[in-house]
Formats: sequence, structure tokens, C-alpha cells
Amino acid sequence: MKIIYKIVFLAIIGLSFSSCSTDSAVVLAPKNYKYLALGDSYTIGQSVCETCRFPVQLKDSIGKYLNTNDTFQVQIIATTGWTTTNLKSAIATENPTNDYDLVTLLIGVNNQYQNKPFSLYEQEFPELVTTAIQKAKGDKNNVIVVSIPDYAYTPFGNGNTTISTQIDNYNTFAENYCIANNITFINITDITRLGLAQTNLVASDGLHPSTIAYTKFVERILPKALLKINN
Repeated sequence: MKIIYKIVFLAIIGLSFSSCSTDSAVVLAPKNYKYLALGDSYTIGQSVCETCRFPVQLKDSIGKYLNTNDTFQVQIIATTGWTTTNLKSAIATENPTNDYDLVTLLIGVNNQYQNKPFSLYEQEFPELVTTAIQKAKGDKNNVIVVSIPDYAYTPFGNGNTTISTQIDNYNTFAENYCIANNITFINITDITRLGLAQTNLVASDGLHPSTIAYTKFVERILPKALLKINN
């Protein structure tokens, strides 16, 4: 009889531990993820709605893969017309915290458009990447650099090959820097180079990407972003 009682007792204890472990596996503490998007008109989403800009589309897409109780906040530091110098100044002024789970950086088109010396980009782009890493918990694995769109393939750019060549120079420098420093670089420029053939990729202003174009950006960025969020 003692043996039977012992078996029953152990079985009950085993069920109790099993129940506890199951409950703890199901009840997860909610997490608050933070995303910082740095850039210019392509980040603030000139000529598209607030929820249509790529950082917000990216936030919403990532949110579909999170647990129900998790939250995801996005802060955007970007304004149409900003050069690398403007962005550096704005970051210094706003002084965002250093605890972001994800930081994206898309900058340089206005350096080209405003005919700034290319050497300025060579100096300030690496500085901005360093700042992005600092804001991303000091972890370069939480940073994504996005290539500069090519506005030559818009009604405004009218197929100007000089624009394309110069944009290539900027993107080549940025990509090479990212490769050398093991930082994620995502090319979306080819998407924008369909703008004259696929007019729905251009916003109503005839210059900036449309909501559809930004959705295509996010399709490229999302897999890498999910890896970083789950890192």
C-alpha cells in the first residue's frame, strides 16, 4: 500500500509541475520595442500619408509578428530637404535615447541635389552611422542603412543620367562602408528606377516615392528588421 501511495503522490506532484511550466510558457511578459528612423524626405514620406511612409509601414509589418501584448513605437527624425549636416544637427538637438531596438538610416540625396562636395558625404555619412549605432543600444547589428532612391526616374528627373551616376556614387560609398564595417545595407534604388515605366511608384508630386513604392521598400527591409528585433 505504501508503494501505491508513493506512486500516486509522485504523479500528483508531476502534474502540478507540468501545469506550472505550461502556464509560464503561455504567459509572456509584454515587450516594448522602439524603432528610430533617421533621414530626409524619403523617411518622412513627402507627399504620402503619415501611415504610408516606409518607417510606419515597417513598424506595422513587424507588429504582425509580435506577441499580442507587445508594443512597438517609432520615432522619426527626418525632414524634406535635409542633408547629412542637417540630420546631424537635428539628432543633436532632439537627443533621442540610446535604447532603440532598431535604427534605419537613409540620407544623402540632398547632398547630391544641393551640389554639396562629395567629400562632405564621405565625412558625415560615417559619423551618422556611428550615431545610429549609439542610438541602437551601441549595437551595429540593430542598424539598417537603406540606399538612396534615384529621382532621375520620375517626371521631375526626366531620365537625367547625370543624376543616376551621382546617386550611384553616393550609394557605392555607403554600401562599401557598410560592408567594410559589417553593417546591414539594403538596396532599394532599383525599385525607384522603374518609376518612369511604372508611374504608380511615383507620388502625386512627380518626384517622391508613392505608397506602393514604400511598400516595396518594406518588403526588402522587413526580413532583416525581424532578425534584429528578435536578436
